[in-house]
Amino acid sequence: MFDFLEGYDLLGAFWVTVKLTALSAVGSLIWGTLLAGMRVGPVPLMRGFGTAYVNIVRNIPLTIIIVFTSLGLNQTLGVTFGSDNFDTVNFRLAVLGLIAYTSAFVCEALRSGINTVPVGQAEAARALGLSFNQVLGIVILPQAFRSVVGPLANVLIALTKNTTVAAAIGVAEAALLMKEMIENEAQLILIAAVFAFGFIVLTMPTGLFFGWLSKKVAVKR
Repeated sequence: MFDFLEGYDLLGAFWVTVKLTALSAVGSLIWGTLLAGMRVGPVPLMRGFGTAYVNIVRNIPLTIIIVFTSLGLNQTLGVTFGSDNFDTVNFRLAVLGLIAYTSAFVCEALRSGINTVPVGQAEAARALGLSFNQVLGIVILPQAFRSVVGPLANVLIALTKNTTVAAAIGVAEAALLMKEMIENEAQLILIAAVFAFGFIVLTMPTGLFFGWLSKKVAVKR
């Protein structure tokens, strides 16, 4: 029944999807946290940059961002990220594009968590002589992260599915393999079912784990 899978590296394609997700998730969390700090910071220029970045990037289709990384950064500006290998360069460009896009949603999720922290806590910390960075890193962000575990899980699940867009620049992940199989095989329904099941296997445990984690670390108000 599944003989059509022979000759295709299905596990390898999904492993590329996992690597895209993991690297992009780490990068998005770092950049998204910095953007959230800018958006609530005391410096008008940084607030303006954070606001502009989020409002612009989250309203641009991800496909355009991914294609721009290839046509704009690589082919026009010659950005190679230290590699001459076509597949490696495109993989790194896809990670960059996914980080640029997903970090806008991470930022907004974190900003909503920051808004749940009582203002009096920040004022008390400032009264003790802590700087803005200390207040944010020691008092505000730990509570904010605990408040938005669920929303961040949704962002991570969306990121996992968004990795399929990397096929637009030739990254050998699951969606590109599915396209190749559809072109060469006749079992279209079975192919779709196999890849749908693969993404369910990747995303459902993530949702269940973060759902459990959000209950464990929830801030009691």
